[in-house]
Amino acid sequence: MPSLDYLNDQIMRLFLAPMEGVVDHNVRALLTAIGGIDVCVTEFVRITEGQLLPERVFKRLCPELDHHCKTSFGTPVRVQLLGGHPESLAINAAKVAAMGASAVDLNFGCPAKMVNKNDGGASLLRQPDRVYEIVKAVRDAVPASTPISAKIRLGFEDRSRYLDNALAVSEAGATELAVHARSKADGYKPPAYWEYLADIREAIDIPVIANGEIWSPEDWQRCKIISGCEDFMIGRGLLARPDLALAIKAHANSIDHTPMPWSQMIELLYRYHQITAAIYPKKHLGNRIKQWLVYLRVYYPEAALMFEAIRRERTAQAFETIFDKWRHQSSFSGV
Repeated sequence: MPSLDYLNDQIMRLFLAPMEGVVDHNVRALLTAIGGIDVCVTEFVRITEGQLLPERVFKRLCPELDHHCKTSFGTPVRVQLLGGHPESLAINAAKVAAMGASAVDLNFGCPAKMVNKNDGGASLLRQPDRVYEIVKAVRDAVPASTPISAKIRLGFEDRSRYLDNALAVSEAGATELAVHARSKADGYKPPAYWEYLADIREAIDIPVIANGEIWSPEDWQRCKIISGCEDFMIGRGLLARPDLALAIKAHANSIDHTPMPWSQMIELLYRYHQITAAIYPKKHLGNRIKQWLVYLRVYYPEAALMFEAIRRERTAQAFETIFDKWRHQSSFSGV
């Protein structure tokens, strides 16, 4: 059977979605080390009117800037900006480009109420002319060699202006467009409306990246057939199944793929615990592990049991004891 290593170099690209409060640089490093992911996008850096952020702010959310803007596995990382003021976004984009960002990504998709109330994220989709102005200002401010990508939803209150916003992004000079195939009002409720992406592809001449409800290789295949897209962005699916990108690329190339067993997943979780234990305040110890276990329950039944065992624990000793138990059990069972 051919090695899966070469699959990262295929024409199809798989993006790790920038899930706010979830996919930080630690998660990016762990997931890209598994393989199959071609591009990462940071959590958003919020830009307010008249604000020029210092380098330390960008490096806090994207420490990969000190390493040629790549994860330790070598996967490129794009810096994501969020805001509603074109000039302010432009000067910050120029700054982060000068710092070595592999690309600048613009957020027009965040559905969070606080973000939308403060002139950011999906709320901007109500005014496609503003989307155009932001993308155009950023495109004009950064070197032509720096790609500018944007992520939108299909709309805010409804999906009626999905083509207007896609055209705004394209005509303003963006390099490519990621589309979460739901409106803000749709939230994250299934289904994802992949058929809209086919219309967008026909209307614009830049690559369209499909996003939404890709949990398995079979979902990917349906999305590809319906949308016609060649590139895909995956968020919750990769947290539920960290080897999903490899599984999709193997499926696309008719290669057998053995899913990651729980014994390997528990070791990944333990590494994440060791990495993050000293980073977050003690009162939040283990919150990120609990959060990840919630996603893993979709694919691993064992994750639900471990979550129940760990959900009320907050001390380092308790976490070590629980991990010792689960690592021993998974090693013994070979699962």
